[in-house]
Amino acid sequence: MSSEFSINEKVVYPSQGVGEIKEIFEKTVQDKAVKYYKIYLEVSDMNVMVPVENANMLGIRKIVSAEAAQKALDMLGQPVESVTSDWKLRYQMNLDLLKKGSIEDITNIVRCLYHRSKVKELPIQERKLYDTARKLLTDEIAIALGLDVKEVESMLHAKLEPLGALHEKKVAQIDDDDEDDDEFDDELSDSSSSSDDDDDDDSDDGDGGDDANDEDEDDDDE
Repeated sequence: MSSEFSINEKVVYPSQGVGEIKEIFEKTVQDKAVKYYKIYLEVSDMNVMVPVENANMLGIRKIVSAEAAQKALDMLGQPVESVTSDWKLRYQMNLDLLKKGSIEDITNIVRCLYHRSKVKELPIQERKLYDTARKLLTDEIAIALGLDVKEVESMLHAKLEPLGALHEKKVAQIDDDDEDDDEFDDELSDSSSSSDDDDDDDSDDGDGGDDANDEDEDDDDE
């Protein structure tokens, strides 16, 4: 099977981050020669091995064009459509978008969760999802436009902040539907810390790195 990507090419691995193809190699799996990509993910500082034939299924794709990257930036400044105030449902919807991995989907996650955070502090799991999506979007735009990551971070903030300020004025009009956040967070968290310790959880990668390792093991078994 021919390779869609080439060595040293930057790619997007949905929910994992922007990576670089370091090697394309073959190894024998159950008496069958299987071609693999070795992808280095800077955000988690690790290499993942992905069978070439599975890359498309996993959503691994090329970095978008400069035009598409600029369009994504412009999308960030557009009004946010009304979404459910049930954070668990909202979390699952955005998680599904992250797995699909298009730059439009990732942009919508960032825009949605940024503005929601201006209304009410995001639950732990949702905040991690936001951080993952924002990092992925920043890195891809930086590569597509040939800019420094810090510069792109400033551009993202400039696009998001004006509408975020408008949302802050509407806080009093938003009903408090996330009252069971802490209970659900306790179920998802590995520790028994209270909601006052939420900031400690931010040190976790939140980039799905463990998932990538699991996928690699499954790929090898195949």
